Amino acid sequence: MTHPENPETAPDPATGAPPSGSSDAPAALGAPDGQSAPDVAEAPAGPAMQGAPDAPRRTGSGFGRVLVLVYGIFAISATARASIQLLRDWHEAPVAYGLSALAAVVYIVATIALARGSSTSRTVAWTAVTVELVGVLAVGAWSLLDPAAFPKPTVWSDFGIGYGFVPLVLPVVGLTWLWRTRPPRTSTTEPKETA
Repeated sequence: MTHPENPETAPDPATGAPPSGSSDAPAALGAPDGQSAPDVAEAPAGPAMQGAPDAPRRTGSGFGRVLVLVYGIFAISATARASIQLLRDWHEAPVAYGLSALAAVVYIVATIALARGSSTSRTVAWTAVTVELVGVLAVGAWSLLDPAAFPKPTVWSDFGIGYGFVPLVLPVVGLTWLWRTRPPRTSTTEPKETA
């Protein structure tokens, strides 16, 4: 059909298709007649987020909650026991009771540091749990080699036998957890190679 008023809208006699400049032509291939094609979303600018390092796990989340709970129980029990021993029976076994007080302090510090989980707290936790492990091994060996020095047992005597060896296992578990939840190494923290 011809349009005498507007010859530009007349179809091409050879093909029967509307002219390229006609408003009757679809706006894009694949679009229905009389409708424009949907807008195509552009790809976001910037590099793709491939291989982004995972955020470090907090020491007080997941299994860390159980660990903090166990450390908290030991902190409370060791503090209560050491307080009574030091106030009432200090003269009976000053070395043993002094070491019980040291163990209580270590458990308190480790509990708080593991629960907080910040960068500084993580460093404090590493130190406290390492001191705990060294203490258990040293006092455990000392109490076996020289039982006379320990007329009364401490938390760490005989490697924690009075507590089912939990004082010996706990720092190993604590150090393992701190290692597993350590922050990932990035290019800024890796040591630079020297030429």
